[in-house]
Amino acid sequence: MNTPRRRLFAPGTGATPPVLAGRESEQETLSLCLSDLLGGQAPPHDVVLVGPRGNGKTALLNWFERRCDTVRVDVARLAPSRVRTERDLFEALLPATGLRRLLPAKWGVTGLGKVEWEASSVPAHGFADRLIARCRRKPVAVLLDEAHTLDLAVGQLLLNASQDVRARAPFLLVLAGTPGLPAHLGRMNASFWDRLGSGLLGIGRLSDAAAREALAGPLAGQGVGIDDDALGPIIEHSQRYAYFVQLWGEALWNQRLATGETRLTAGHAAAAHPTVARRVTEYHERRYRELEAGGLLPAARSVASAFRGGLDATATDGDVDAALAAAGPAAGRLAAREELNRLGYVWRPPGQLPPVVWSPGIPSLMQHVLDQTAAAAHGRDRGESGAPAPR
Repeated sequence: MNTPRRRLFAPGTGATPPVLAGRESEQETLSLCLSDLLGGQAPPHDVVLVGPRGNGKTALLNWFERRCDTVRVDVARLAPSRVRTERDLFEALLPATGLRRLLPAKWGVTGLGKVEWEASSVPAHGFADRLIARCRRKPVAVLLDEAHTLDLAVGQLLLNASQDVRARAPFLLVLAGTPGLPAHLGRMNASFWDRLGSGLLGIGRLSDAAAREALAGPLAGQGVGIDDDALGPIIEHSQRYAYFVQLWGEALWNQRLATGETRLTAGHAAAAHPTVARRVTEYHERRYRELEAGGLLPAARSVASAFRGGLDATATDGDVDAALAAAGPAAGRLAAREELNRLGYVWRPPGQLPPVVWSPGIPSLMQHVLDQTAAAAHGRDRGESGAPAPR
């Protein structure tokens, strides 16, 4: 009987990786919030995790959910697709079956069943009061991923309720989303949300040391080492992008399972490279088509020219705006820049003082955009000259 293959890395699933490297400051912030809840008080702010896709925001939420589960804190895990209306939010946080025990005794409400609950109109203030009652029985943490897609009316209610509840009971709201999340929250008419201070956390690509730990740490935990001359090029190819690091981890672990060796070399990395490179290219191509569908390829190509200098290249507002000047009329530059930011093609990590510095979401994606648009232009030129265009 064959021994089942153990999965060590799970790229793209949102599962917390074996080693959650490079997120120590974010984990510390969330742990302090958890300590407040356990002490019977609310943290001084909500927590907003923001950054380009694929950098581990969902994994960090999963880590925090497990931490809450090990102590006396209730977790309500929400998704925008499940809370499309205010009524959905009421029922998610105040289930009808638990309404009677959550009502303050002084209200003296009797005989309120599920039908009456569903038919009733619960004002925002009443919602907050009932949520306070729940939190006083047991601290509550609400975790909401993909918050950049949250309905505006639902989001406004949730943000306002969070402020009201935190003033009177142990409650925490944690939102996670792409770089477009702050602008989305700003449209919810809950102006206090942006006074988060240390609660606004930017989740971007890993440092070199963290990327190495995320890859080598889980392998070492299984008694598998990796040579430095293999690890260095792997980290560079991964762009220190969490999803790509996990792709490499999966491919190397499969090499370990196939060969049975406990020391991975440059030869093993070379054998794994075609699989990883194919999946990276597929990912880049999906993002390229996304930019193409949004009419953003000219802007994306121009902005890419502003980021030179390797994995840690940055650009100021002025650099990005100057690059966009070549992409179209001035009136559309700000909109294009913000849309590229929303998609995580470029992004500005939070907490900066002017001048604002932008970073590429994934440097290799920018190169892919440059290569593909150049190839397309070359194909058009060949077609116009009468030579056969490449298929």
